Amino acid sequence: MLFLRCFTLLFFVIGVTVTTFQFSHMVGPTTYGFRDLKDLMAKASPARSGDQLAGLAAHSAGQRVAAQMALAALPLRSILLNPVVPYESDEVTRLIVDSHDSAAFAPISHLTVGDFRNWLLGEAADSAALARAAPGITPEMAAAVCKIMRIQDLVLVAKKCRVVTAFRNTLGLEQRMATRLQPNHPTDDTAGIAASILDGLLYGSGDAVIGINPATDNVAQVVRLLHMLDAVIAQYAIPTQSCVLTHVTNTIEAINRGAPVDLVFQSVAGTEAANHGFGINLQLLAEARSAALSLGRGTVGENVMYFETGQGSALSANAHHGVDQQTCEARAYAVARSFKPLLVNSVVGFIGPEYLYDGKQIIRAGLEDHFCAKLLGLPMGCDVCYTNHAEADQDDMDVLLTMLGAAGCNFVMGVPGSDDIMLNYQSTSFHDALYVRQVLGLRAAPEFETWLHHAGIFTGSGPAQLQAALPAAFQPALLRL
Repeated sequence: MLFLRCFTLLFFVIGVTVTTFQFSHMVGPTTYGFRDLKDLMAKASPARSGDQLAGLAAHSAGQRVAAQMALAALPLRSILLNPVVPYESDEVTRLIVDSHDSAAFAPISHLTVGDFRNWLLGEAADSAALARAAPGITPEMAAAVCKIMRIQDLVLVAKKCRVVTAFRNTLGLEQRMATRLQPNHPTDDTAGIAASILDGLLYGSGDAVIGINPATDNVAQVVRLLHMLDAVIAQYAIPTQSCVLTHVTNTIEAINRGAPVDLVFQSVAGTEAANHGFGINLQLLAEARSAALSLGRGTVGENVMYFETGQGSALSANAHHGVDQQTCEARAYAVARSFKPLLVNSVVGFIGPEYLYDGKQIIRAGLEDHFCAKLLGLPMGCDVCYTNHAEADQDDMDVLLTMLGAAGCNFVMGVPGSDDIMLNYQSTSFHDALYVRQVLGLRAAPEFETWLHHAGIFTGSGPAQLQAALPAAFQPALLRL
């Protein structure tokens, strides 16, 4: 007893800190402990450079396995009751908690994370059941189950999640994959933009949106580009929508100036602090959506928002609250789904190798993002991309593109030559989108597909097949773009 008292006193005198672990799991002779839910989720994440640089990742494969096993045993209800970012200090957390649908959650509320995985993979979790459950699933639940799933699991479950939206055409239908036609130009030259639009249309690209990232990001330039896109769509009666991907405040001002705005774009993140870094909050997004709806420009639907996300955005802004980047990313989907968007996509490899180091990490992250968003009920697409200093190449992008096509991804990007000469990153080309449609038997949005046949760009009645040559009467009309 005297020895025990002296040992305790020694700890007190030299100031040794004894860590309290909320979760633990034994692998072989070693017991691994995890401080709290944030620590458990971070250590359970598949390896990625961002979490490693932030000091959040597992220190070994054994620790990662232990975290995944402990996470699998955790009840979903525990995740619901323990937000990873405090309710009092974060409006995204308040949105998640306050909008949670307890009735939708009830049928799965008794499950652990591991049981949830098994249910998702089972036949009972069909498209209808997943749609009913979506409002009851929080981003942290989606992120947690994602961490214990293989790539084939992510593909299988996402394939069953069908999320349909509409504006001037209908997106997300089964066996359909849309494309964003991305005609960016380093000087916003209208002739260069028009040439890219023509190139994309001739490959059947553009049903998700014709969307420009402006090189000169001010309201006057945004208005000019919006009028150009509107004129093209109106002149050739193309059943699609346009968007200039500027800050939401610029779009609101463009609406006030009478510009023909179809979709409101904004990048969003998974914490209030990260969104503050983007210059936004939930109230501002609601104002923008209301302004776009007031224009009444949709013909077959009223989904008017377009959001982009990406793993690492909160971490890069030092606004992650010690939460791993995949869980932060899933929380961004709670922001997106509250505004009923037409389109959401992860720019998965755009932020750089500091967050996703190589092709393997980018492929896994893209499928994670698509899975989590679809599980939460979002019309999710993906910018299959990488930066030039990442350890990745177009072979990696081919793999991810094909896997996303098999997983029922709503849309991908169509960039001239796959090389965005304005944003300086590598994405997927018009030809890549045509490839995945042809290989997997996927089709364009129905209204857009009808237009492609009427214009003489597609032939036949099945999946994407290009005409050998454009009808002579049609060529001059398109070349006047």
